[in-house]
Amino acid sequence: MARRTHTVTNQAPPLSGYDVYAADRALVAAVERHLAPELLDEARSELSGLGRTSGSAQVQEWGVLANEHPPRLRTHDRYGNRIDEVEFHPAWHRLLGKGVSAGLTAAWTRSGGHVRRAAAFLVWTQVEAGNGCPLSMTHAAVPALRADPALAAEWEPRLTSTVYDRELRPAARKAGVLFGMGMTEKQGGSDVRANTTVAAPLAEDGTYELTGHKWFCSAPMSDGFLVLAQAPEGLTCFLVPRVLPDGSRNVFLLQRLKDKLGNRSNASAEVEFDGTWARRVGEEGRGVRTIIEMVAATRLDCVLGSAGLMRQAVAQAVHHCAHREAFGGKLADRPLMRNVLADLALESEAATTLALRLAAAWDDGGEQERAFLRLAVPAAKYWVTKRCPAVAVEAAECLGGNGYVEESGLPRLVRESPLNSIWEGAGNIQALDVLRVLRREPAALNATLTEVGLARGADHRLDTAIKGLLTELADLEGVEARARRVVERLALVLQGSLLVRFAPPEVADAFCAARLGGDGGASFGTLPHTLDLGAIVTRARPID
Repeated sequence: MARRTHTVTNQAPPLSGYDVYAADRALVAAVERHLAPELLDEARSELSGLGRTSGSAQVQEWGVLANEHPPRLRTHDRYGNRIDEVEFHPAWHRLLGKGVSAGLTAAWTRSGGHVRRAAAFLVWTQVEAGNGCPLSMTHAAVPALRADPALAAEWEPRLTSTVYDRELRPAARKAGVLFGMGMTEKQGGSDVRANTTVAAPLAEDGTYELTGHKWFCSAPMSDGFLVLAQAPEGLTCFLVPRVLPDGSRNVFLLQRLKDKLGNRSNASAEVEFDGTWARRVGEEGRGVRTIIEMVAATRLDCVLGSAGLMRQAVAQAVHHCAHREAFGGKLADRPLMRNVLADLALESEAATTLALRLAAAWDDGGEQERAFLRLAVPAAKYWVTKRCPAVAVEAAECLGGNGYVEESGLPRLVRESPLNSIWEGAGNIQALDVLRVLRREPAALNATLTEVGLARGADHRLDTAIKGLLTELADLEGVEARARRVVERLALVLQGSLLVRFAPPEVADAFCAARLGGDGGASFGTLPHTLDLGAIVTRARPID
């Protein structure tokens, strides 16, 4: 008889066939907190539908395939004609189509749209983060285009459409379009005022001809792009269509695709403009002011994307440890592993809670909330995106050697995790933006401190942390060298205030102890053992 040598036991089942949204208790609570009651039934149905789609084995496989078969650049056709196209695996188009149809570019068209979209974006990121880039830029293009009412009237209905049309043809003949953006150049990076791309006026109607290059242009198969170039009156924002109204291709020369650490499914290109037709958006010389609303919206998506990646990493870690046995019991029941999982869950819930609060401020749109966003968005973008890599790596370690194997999905999360910290302004840029707001916009600080102060008196560790922050803010002399310290404290007290007010007591207590009270170490798994860690882990478990 043949001997049985390969009986598989003690392996966790795949984390699939579940509702990614409904299983995320922190996210569900945030949505129900920030949406008006009359919107909740419809929102629950939509988000659970997307959650079940995201948790299905088929859609998860699309995410794997889109990354295993990255985009390919085709500069010429078989006859030698320049076409400047990028080929994607069919899985990419399926994912992008699902994202568009789920309303991830349609927040501007309905009540509570930003909270609903934020929750959906956080859920959809957990399937595959690469397609989030064109979805984010398309969503964020709307406020920038509103600087020109005529352009907004022409493009906004297509940008907010739930129809995905992948064909390159004039936008007027499409039911839905996608947008990209091109700001940075190789000599300047985040210092966009060093841009050398030149815009020469063609006529009095706001049309120009661009000559120059862009160092990063993600999703180069989009229908239009917002770019910055030097016009006669200074740095100006322009709309560059991929296809001109007569059906001919605009001059959009793809030089190469970036070979990136992560985000492999999404194409990021270097682009040359050589007599490229463009329309001005906003006034000449006010390009940064025009495009800043787009940047703010994409920065919020960086927070949401990182929160989604953290949630998926924690879900995978908790799921694995709830099934894997070692040393005489389930891993999740071992005190040391429970401490690690609870610590990871705290970071994930704090990120989700803060991200949804920012989305709610966008929906509100009032003066106080707009002031709050000007300070809170760069602070959250700085802190949440920086915590994401640490969470992803620790979650992979929870799976042991399995977490280092591609089939587990954790390596893809680890590679993706630094991206949101780097894109749309790396850490120092966010810190400098916070300082700029502190110096120039006292209303923004007042709005943020008002938000934080809503929890004053509820936890002594939070109160002490708020006092420490105020001490830091009292002296802005030479503050640049300690800017990261200031922004970190600001983000932590924001998270602490939200959790104290809205999270279960065991979550708020653990966060205040470890993140604000100094009763935690430099690595995950160093929470005080006297806390209710089991309840925190149970709350984070994706499937009961």
